[in-house]
Amino acid sequence: MKKLIIYIGILCVLVITNTACDESFLDEKVLDRYAPESLNDRLGFDAAAIGLHRHFVSMLNTDQDQTLIGIWHVGTDILWAPSGRSNGDSRSFFSYSQMNSLDPAARKTWSSLYILINNANILINSAENNNPTGMNAEEISAFNAEARFFRAYAYNMLATLYGDVPLLTEPLTAPKTDFVRIPINEINAVIEQDLIFATEFLPNAGSARHESRINKMMAHQLFAEVYLRLGKPAEAEEQASSIIGNGRYSLVNQRYGVNANSPGDPFSDMFIRGNQRRNQGNTEAIWVLEMENPADIAGGGSGNPQQRRLWVGGYYDIPGMEPADSLGGRGIARVRLNNWVLYGLYDELDMRNSEFNIKRKLYFNNRGSAYDNIRGQEVPYGKNSEFTLTNGNVIKIFPADTIWRMAPYSMKWGQFDNRDVFGYGMWKDFMLMRLGETYLLRAEARMLQGDLAGAASDINVLRERANAPLVNAGQVNLDFILDERARELLAEENRRMTLVRTGTLVERARRLNGTSPLANGEIETTGGLQDFHMKFPIPQSEIDLNKDAELKQNEGY
Repeated sequence: MKKLIIYIGILCVLVITNTACDESFLDEKVLDRYAPESLNDRLGFDAAAIGLHRHFVSMLNTDQDQTLIGIWHVGTDILWAPSGRSNGDSRSFFSYSQMNSLDPAARKTWSSLYILINNANILINSAENNNPTGMNAEEISAFNAEARFFRAYAYNMLATLYGDVPLLTEPLTAPKTDFVRIPINEINAVIEQDLIFATEFLPNAGSARHESRINKMMAHQLFAEVYLRLGKPAEAEEQASSIIGNGRYSLVNQRYGVNANSPGDPFSDMFIRGNQRRNQGNTEAIWVLEMENPADIAGGGSGNPQQRRLWVGGYYDIPGMEPADSLGGRGIARVRLNNWVLYGLYDELDMRNSEFNIKRKLYFNNRGSAYDNIRGQEVPYGKNSEFTLTNGNVIKIFPADTIWRMAPYSMKWGQFDNRDVFGYGMWKDFMLMRLGETYLLRAEARMLQGDLAGAASDINVLRERANAPLVNAGQVNLDFILDERARELLAEENRRMTLVRTGTLVERARRLNGTSPLANGEIETTGGLQDFHMKFPIPQSEIDLNKDAELKQNEGY
């Protein structure tokens, strides 16, 4: 023991002697976000690519008050936001007069997208400048293409929502305080080059290592949307046709999957948990983010996805009702479909408006409670009613409940797990791209080129599936296509992105949203909406931190 102490003492003296005159060992080495480790092998490349997917998922599901995900729909042409139910980050999107440069949703969106871009740049830079071991040129290019897809996705969103934005094509290795806004045509050029690369070097659909990893068809779908925004409809048509003519995808026209023998229809089958992936029978799915409950599969999901709580009605607040699978689980009704959607959008027999897709009828279902004797009776809609319980008490249902407790709602995000009746998180897959939208993108591209017959043909593929009346060329214009997108993609597409891309947000929101009838009076759901609200404000925090250059604000803010 004495010898050991002596050896340790000698070692300490040597360390002190060798460092006493050199304090460089005290220099701080930053090893966080500004010092990415070099990617030199398949393990590093794969981890970086999976990290892109994980961050992308976090943009969709780390929203505990259901409001950030609401901004893609609130204040557009399809939703009301009931007072007292919608809050936080979405408030300025149904009361636009409150929107300013401090808007938290605009700030979070900007930050999340630039993190995605920087992470993509790390992988792109490594693919183009390193010589990773154990990988051939084709594999390296595939990783490069996957990263470029995400960079193009992020810049397309930034360009659509903000206009001119800073351009980063190299990883940040130190804090930067001299950003400037680059003209949008230069941003668009980078997006276009990234997607040209992606459509060439991504694996073919069905050949990726995992079904949910990025493949060529996903890049073609994004490219079609980008070309429409750029005013290049012929190129957009070509991209959409690459998917439609691929032969791998087909519209779901027959019942399938876990509830195939239960009441339902082919359209509703696509949105049932256990039916959304291609290997589960969904021939229409192009891009599905696979999500599993972490209680079942370690690492299967992150955050607590809140889409169900945003979209599904608050019926659970009515005495005699409890969350159930047939009702979509427990929702909070942060939003309500507006009257145009509920009463003016669909033809009478349109499958997309069936009871399995938009829940319009609710029933008392609380078995074994004081309300058991009224179980099975329909909850009255839009009128005063009284029910006498077995204990002699009387409950009343008032018309005001139709604002959120009893309002019809989309079932696309319905999900129920009897282990989590409260519904902290929604554990089902995210279907981000499907063939139904591809037809609508091509219809828009054809319409813009004057091929109205071709556009009608694409629209009729969907309307035939939905049992809706077919349309002719004379009925097709941009408004009709946007209406059809609402019918087909309600609660799926980013409605704000679609309306901003087509320059129709302000006009359609004003015309179709009107006012929301609340118990305490009326409030405009598009209150204060002006033309400049087509663009988000540049976050004030970014402007303030950018001390070495001017980061100009968007007009109106």
